[in-house]
Amino acid sequence: MTMPKYLTKRTTVFGLTALLLVAGAAASAEPLPFPSLNIGVGTATKPNDVAVTIQIFLLLTIMSLAPGLLIMTTSFTRIAVVLSFLRTAMGTQAAPSNQIIISLSMFLTFFIMTPVWQQINKDAYQPWKAQQISQEQAMERAVKPVRTFMLSQTREKDLALFVDISKLQRPRNAEDIPTLTIIPAFMISELRTAFQIGFLIYIPFIVVDMVVASVLMSMGMMMLPPVMISLPFKILLFTLVDGWGLVIGSLVKSFG
Repeated sequence: MTMPKYLTKRTTVFGLTALLLVAGAAASAEPLPFPSLNIGVGTATKPNDVAVTIQIFLLLTIMSLAPGLLIMTTSFTRIAVVLSFLRTAMGTQAAPSNQIIISLSMFLTFFIMTPVWQQINKDAYQPWKAQQISQEQAMERAVKPVRTFMLSQTREKDLALFVDISKLQRPRNAEDIPTLTIIPAFMISELRTAFQIGFLIYIPFIVVDMVVASVLMSMGMMMLPPVMISLPFKILLFTLVDGWGLVIGSLVKSFG
Protein backbone atom coordinates (compact mmCIF):
# COMPACT_ATOMS: atom_id res chain seq x y z
CA MET A 1 0.00 0.00 0.00
CA THR A 2 1.51 3.31 -1.05
CA MET A 3 1.17 6.51 0.99
CA PRO A 4 0.00 9.76 -0.57
CA LYS A 5 2.63 12.26 -1.66
CA TYR A 6 1.54 14.96 0.80
CA LEU A 7 1.88 12.49 3.68
CA THR A 8 5.37 11.55 2.52
CA LYS A 9 6.45 15.20 2.43
CA ARG A 10 4.92 15.87 5.85
CA THR A 11 6.64 12.80 7.34
CA THR A 12 9.96 13.97 5.92
CA VAL A 13 9.52 17.44 7.42
CA PHE A 14 8.58 15.96 10.78
CA GLY A 15 11.65 13.71 10.67
CA LEU A 16 14.02 16.58 9.92
CA THR A 17 12.47 18.67 12.70
CA ALA A 18 12.88 15.82 15.17
CA LEU A 19 16.53 15.37 14.17
CA LEU A 20 17.20 19.09 14.65
CA LEU A 21 15.58 19.03 18.09
CA VAL A 22 17.62 16.03 19.15
CA ALA A 23 20.85 17.64 17.89
CA GLY A 24 20.00 20.88 19.74
CA ALA A 25 19.29 19.00 22.95
CA ALA A 26 22.58 17.10 22.67
CA ALA A 27 24.49 20.33 22.04
CA SER A 28 22.80 22.08 24.97
CA ALA A 29 23.71 19.23 27.26
CA GLU A 30 27.41 20.00 26.80
CA PRO A 31 28.66 22.85 29.02
CA LEU A 32 29.56 26.02 27.16
CA PRO A 33 32.86 27.66 28.12
CA PHE A 34 32.50 31.23 29.47
CA PRO A 35 35.42 33.67 29.69
CA SER A 36 36.40 34.73 33.19
CA LEU A 37 37.41 38.25 34.22
CA ASN A 38 39.38 38.91 37.37
CA ILE A 39 39.76 42.43 38.79
CA GLY A 40 41.95 42.84 41.81
CA VAL A 41 44.19 45.23 43.66
CA GLY A 42 47.78 44.15 43.85
CA THR A 43 50.72 45.36 45.84
CA ALA A 44 53.08 47.81 44.19
CA THR A 45 56.73 46.86 44.48
CA LYS A 46 58.07 50.24 43.36
CA PRO A 47 56.91 53.81 44.06
CA ASN A 48 57.03 54.47 40.32
CA ASP A 49 54.15 52.00 39.79
CA VAL A 50 51.86 54.10 41.98
CA ALA A 51 53.04 57.34 40.34
CA VAL A 52 52.28 56.03 36.85
CA THR A 53 48.79 54.95 37.92
CA ILE A 54 48.06 58.35 39.42
CA GLN A 55 49.32 60.06 36.27
CA ILE A 56 46.97 57.94 34.13
CA PHE A 57 43.99 58.93 36.30
CA LEU A 58 45.00 62.59 36.13
CA LEU A 59 45.37 62.38 32.35
CA LEU A 60 41.88 60.90 31.98
CA THR A 61 40.48 63.62 34.22
CA ILE A 62 42.15 66.36 32.19
CA MET A 63 40.86 64.84 28.95
CA SER A 64 37.30 64.86 30.31
CA LEU A 65 37.68 68.51 31.34
CA ALA A 66 39.31 69.55 28.05
CA PRO A 67 36.09 70.95 26.46
CA GLY A 68 35.44 73.07 29.54
CA LEU A 69 39.03 74.35 29.57
CA LEU A 70 38.74 75.17 25.87
CA ILE A 71 35.65 77.26 26.54
CA MET A 72 36.82 78.93 29.74
CA THR A 73 40.39 79.91 28.90
CA THR A 74 40.25 80.77 25.20
CA SER A 75 38.45 83.10 22.82
CA PHE A 76 35.68 80.56 22.17
CA THR A 77 33.09 82.22 24.42
CA ARG A 78 33.19 85.62 22.75
CA ILE A 79 33.08 84.21 19.23
CA ALA A 80 30.21 81.79 19.87
CA VAL A 81 28.07 84.42 21.62
CA VAL A 82 28.62 87.03 18.90
CA LEU A 83 27.74 84.59 16.12
CA SER A 84 24.58 83.61 18.00
CA PHE A 85 23.63 87.30 18.29
CA LEU A 86 24.23 87.72 14.57
CA ARG A 87 21.89 84.88 13.68
CA THR A 88 19.19 86.20 15.99
CA ALA A 89 19.53 89.75 14.66
CA MET A 90 19.16 88.60 11.07
CA GLY A 91 15.99 86.71 11.98
CA THR A 92 16.98 83.40 10.39
CA GLN A 93 15.75 80.55 12.54
CA ALA A 94 18.42 77.92 11.87
CA ALA A 95 20.78 79.41 9.30
CA PRO A 96 23.58 79.00 10.06
CA SER A 97 22.88 75.97 12.23
CA ASN A 98 24.32 75.38 15.68
CA GLN A 99 26.85 72.90 14.28
CA ILE A 100 28.20 75.49 11.87
CA ILE A 101 28.41 78.18 14.56
CA ILE A 102 30.25 75.85 16.96
CA SER A 103 32.61 74.60 14.23
CA LEU A 104 33.39 78.12 13.03
CA SER A 105 33.96 79.26 16.62
CA MET A 106 36.33 76.36 17.24
CA PHE A 107 38.45 76.98 14.15
CA LEU A 108 38.59 80.72 14.83
CA THR A 109 39.66 79.86 18.38
CA PHE A 110 42.45 77.66 17.02
CA PHE A 111 43.53 80.50 14.73
CA ILE A 112 43.58 83.09 17.52
CA MET A 113 45.17 80.85 20.14
CA THR A 114 47.89 79.41 17.88
CA PRO A 115 50.62 81.86 19.09
CA VAL A 116 49.81 80.99 22.71
CA TRP A 117 49.91 77.25 22.07
CA GLN A 118 53.14 77.58 20.07
CA GLN A 119 54.74 79.33 23.02
CA ILE A 120 53.54 76.55 25.36
CA ASN A 121 55.01 73.96 23.00
CA LYS A 122 58.33 75.80 22.81
CA ASP A 123 58.77 76.73 26.47
CA ALA A 124 57.08 73.83 28.25
CA TYR A 125 56.34 70.73 26.19
CA GLN A 126 59.51 70.38 24.16
CA PRO A 127 61.89 70.87 27.14
CA TRP A 128 59.80 68.42 29.19
CA LYS A 129 59.80 65.92 26.31
CA ALA A 130 63.59 66.21 26.11
CA GLN A 131 63.75 65.65 29.91
CA GLN A 132 65.37 69.03 30.45
CA ILE A 133 62.79 70.16 33.02
CA SER A 134 60.50 68.38 35.46
CA GLN A 135 56.76 67.95 35.11
CA GLU A 136 56.06 70.64 37.71
CA GLN A 137 58.25 73.14 35.87
CA ALA A 138 56.55 72.26 32.59
CA MET A 139 53.12 72.94 34.13
CA GLU A 140 54.26 76.31 35.47
CA ARG A 141 55.67 77.32 32.11
CA ALA A 142 52.54 76.13 30.26
CA VAL A 143 50.21 78.20 32.44
CA LYS A 144 52.09 81.48 31.98
CA PRO A 145 51.12 82.17 28.31
CA VAL A 146 47.48 81.33 29.06
CA ARG A 147 47.48 83.64 32.08
CA THR A 148 49.01 86.42 29.98
CA PHE A 149 46.32 86.01 27.32
CA MET A 150 43.47 86.00 29.84
CA LEU A 151 44.82 89.01 31.74
CA SER A 152 45.13 90.99 28.50
CA GLN A 153 41.40 90.47 27.83
CA THR A 154 40.12 90.84 31.43
CA ARG A 155 38.82 94.10 32.85
CA GLU A 156 40.33 95.30 36.10
CA LYS A 157 36.85 95.74 37.57
CA ASP A 158 35.96 92.07 36.99
CA LEU A 159 39.32 90.96 38.32
CA ALA A 160 38.91 93.09 41.45
CA LEU A 161 35.43 91.63 41.98
CA PHE A 162 36.70 88.07 42.26
CA VAL A 163 39.71 89.11 44.31
CA ASP A 164 37.31 90.68 46.82
CA ILE A 165 34.98 87.67 46.76
CA SER A 166 37.85 85.28 47.44
CA LYS A 167 39.02 87.57 50.30
CA LEU A 168 42.59 87.64 49.07
CA GLN A 169 45.11 90.24 50.03
CA ARG A 170 45.56 93.09 47.60
CA PRO A 171 47.90 91.67 44.93
CA ARG A 172 51.04 93.64 44.20
CA ASN A 173 51.19 92.44 40.58
CA ALA A 174 49.60 89.95 38.21
CA GLU A 175 51.82 87.12 39.46
CA ASP A 176 50.14 87.24 42.86
CA ILE A 177 46.66 86.56 41.41
CA PRO A 178 45.70 82.85 41.42
CA THR A 179 44.73 81.28 38.12
CA LEU A 180 41.38 80.12 39.53
CA THR A 181 40.57 83.77 40.21
CA ILE A 182 41.56 84.91 36.73
CA ILE A 183 39.40 82.36 34.87
CA PRO A 184 35.92 83.51 36.07
CA ALA A 185 36.93 87.16 35.72
CA PHE A 186 38.07 86.45 32.18
CA MET A 187 34.78 84.74 31.32
CA ILE A 188 32.69 87.63 32.65
CA SER A 189 34.79 90.10 30.65
CA GLU A 190 34.35 87.97 27.54
CA LEU A 191 30.58 87.90 27.98
CA ARG A 192 30.46 91.66 28.46
CA THR A 193 32.53 92.28 25.33
CA ALA A 194 30.41 89.81 23.34
CA PHE A 195 27.19 91.55 24.39
CA GLN A 196 28.63 94.93 23.40
CA ILE A 197 29.51 93.62 19.94
CA GLY A 198 26.08 91.97 19.70
CA PHE A 199 24.38 95.30 20.45
CA LEU A 200 26.30 96.99 17.63
CA ILE A 201 25.32 94.16 15.27
CA TYR A 202 21.64 94.56 16.15
CA ILE A 203 21.43 98.27 15.24
CA PRO A 204 21.40 98.08 11.39
CA PHE A 205 18.98 95.14 11.40
CA ILE A 206 16.60 96.96 13.76
CA VAL A 207 16.66 99.96 11.41
CA VAL A 208 15.67 97.73 8.49
CA ASP A 209 12.81 96.22 10.54
CA MET A 210 11.54 99.66 11.53
CA VAL A 211 11.62 100.97 7.96
CA VAL A 212 9.79 97.93 6.59
CA ALA A 213 7.19 98.08 9.38
CA SER A 214 6.58 101.81 8.73
CA VAL A 215 6.17 101.26 4.99
CA LEU A 216 3.72 98.41 5.51
CA MET A 217 1.64 100.47 7.95
CA SER A 218 1.54 103.43 5.59
CA MET A 219 0.33 101.12 2.81
CA GLY A 220 -2.37 99.69 5.08
CA MET A 221 -0.89 96.21 5.01
CA MET A 222 -1.00 95.73 8.76
CA MET A 223 -1.95 92.05 8.56
CA LEU A 224 1.26 91.17 6.72
CA PRO A 225 4.10 90.24 9.15
CA PRO A 226 6.99 92.70 8.67
CA VAL A 227 9.50 89.89 9.25
CA MET A 228 8.52 88.21 5.98
CA ILE A 229 9.41 91.37 4.05
CA SER A 230 12.40 92.56 6.08
CA LEU A 231 14.25 89.21 6.12
CA PRO A 232 15.23 89.25 2.40
CA PHE A 233 16.35 92.88 2.72
CA LYS A 234 18.47 92.09 5.78
CA ILE A 235 20.11 89.17 4.01
CA LEU A 236 20.73 91.35 0.95
CA LEU A 237 22.18 94.16 3.07
CA PHE A 238 24.41 91.76 5.00
CA THR A 239 25.69 90.22 1.76
CA LEU A 240 26.32 93.54 -0.02
CA VAL A 241 28.43 94.96 2.82
CA ASP A 242 30.39 91.67 3.15
CA GLY A 243 28.99 91.11 6.62
CA TRP A 244 30.81 87.87 7.34
CA GLY A 245 34.15 89.45 6.58
CA LEU A 246 33.39 92.46 8.76
CA VAL A 247 32.13 90.42 11.72
CA ILE A 248 34.88 87.80 11.64
CA GLY A 249 37.57 90.41 11.03
CA SER A 250 36.34 92.52 13.92
CA LEU A 251 36.22 89.50 16.21
CA VAL A 252 39.77 88.43 15.41
CA LYS A 253 41.13 91.97 15.71
CA SER A 254 39.40 92.45 19.07
CA PHE A 255 41.89 89.98 20.57
CA GLY A 256 44.88 91.90 19.30
